[in-house]
Amino acid sequence: MKAMSGLPVDSIETPRFCGLPTFMRLRNSQDLEGVDVAVIGLPSDNGAPFRNGSRFGPSAMRSISSMLRPINPYQKGLNVFEVLNVVDYGDSPLIPGYFDESYELMESFCRGITDKDVMTAGMGGDHSVTLPQVRALAKSRGKPLAVVHFDAHSDTWDSYFGSKKFSAGTFMRRGVEENLILPGHSIQIGMRGSHFRADDNSQSLDLGYEMITNDMLFEMGIEKTARRILERTAGYDVFITFDLDFVDPSAAPGVATPEAGGPGAREALQLVRLLRGVHIVGCDVVELCPGYDNAGQITALLGATVLAEFLALAAYHRVYTSRGL
Repeated sequence: MKAMSGLPVDSIETPRFCGLPTFMRLRNSQDLEGVDVAVIGLPSDNGAPFRNGSRFGPSAMRSISSMLRPINPYQKGLNVFEVLNVVDYGDSPLIPGYFDESYELMESFCRGITDKDVMTAGMGGDHSVTLPQVRALAKSRGKPLAVVHFDAHSDTWDSYFGSKKFSAGTFMRRGVEENLILPGHSIQIGMRGSHFRADDNSQSLDLGYEMITNDMLFEMGIEKTARRILERTAGYDVFITFDLDFVDPSAAPGVATPEAGGPGAREALQLVRLLRGVHIVGCDVVELCPGYDNAGQITALLGATVLAEFLALAAYHRVYTSRGL
C-alpha cells in the first residue's frame, strides 16, 4: 500500500451535512499528480429514450454518498483510500440537446484523465455516456476493452427512432463497430422484460457477447454468475457499466427505464462484491433519475454504493491480485 495525499473528510470528526458535497467526501481536484482514480460526473440525458432527469444523477449520488465509509469489509477490510489516491474530478462539460457536440466534449474530458493513466469512475447520466468513456479509455490504452454490462436491456439495437445516432439503446453495438469493445471477452447480465423485436437478445449474441439473462441469473445463482463473469474477462482490461435498472424497481424506482422482476439491492451488491480479482480499469453507474426516486433516496444510495464497491474492487486488485496473493 502507498501513503495517501488526500483522504476523505472523516465523518466522525465532521458531520456529514457540513461542507460541499463531493463523492464520499473526497477532495475536489483536477490535479492528477499521483492520482489513481478520478470520480467524474457525466450529467447528460441527451440519449434518454423515455424518462429524462438523469442529468441530475451525479449530484444526487454525490449528496447521498456522504453516508459511505472508507473501509470495505467485503474486500478483506481494505481502507480503499489508503490503497488508492482518489479525487472527485468534477463534471464533464456538455451542451444539452446537442448530442454530437456533447459526445466530443465528454470524450475529450475523459481523455484528459485516461491519457495520464488514471482510472475514471463515472456517474451518469443516461447510458449513452458510457461510450465516450470507453472511447477515451480504449484510445489511451491503445487496445479495446472487455466490458461487464449490468442492465435490464441489451443496448445493442442498431438504431433508435430510425437513427443510428448514439443513444442509451445502441452504445454496446457502436462500441463493437468502433473496435473499442472485445465482445468475445465481454458479458451482459440481467436482461429481462418484454421485447421490441424477436431478436432483441440474440442481436447481442450475434455481435459476440455472452449474455446471462435475468432468468438465467436466478437459475445459476449469484456465486456461479460471478465466477462466469471472472472467467469471461480473465486476462483483460475491464470496464464495468452498471445501469440501475438492472435492479428491480421496488429497490431502485428512480431510473430512466424501469423493468419489473429484477434482483434486489442485496443480490446486486452481493454479485458485484464477488467480482474480486477483476482487472477493472474504468467503470460507471448510470440511469439514475432522482426526480423518480422516493423520499429516502434509495436509488441514489444504491448507485453511490455500487460505485464505491467498484473502487473497492480496484483496491483489491492492486493489493492482492496484481501481487499474485
